[in-house]
Amino acid sequence: MSKKPAVPKARMGRPVTIGASVSISGQWQPDLIEQIDAWAKAEGVGRSEALRRLVGLGLKAKGRVR
Repeated sequence: MSKKPAVPKARMGRPVTIGASVSISGQWQPDLIEQIDAWAKAEGVGRSEALRRLVGLGLKAKGRVR
């Protein structure tokens, strides 16, 4: 009598994603958040995308990203 192949047990929780980005959290002053939100609205993006773009612009201005 042949045995059936073992089926791996499903893992609990969110599945692992390949190429996932790192989450960074921090505390922000309310007036700075208002400025970021205003910039995001003017650009037509959400807060997370606005923060990514603003950091990128800041790094380019300092000549660190090539």
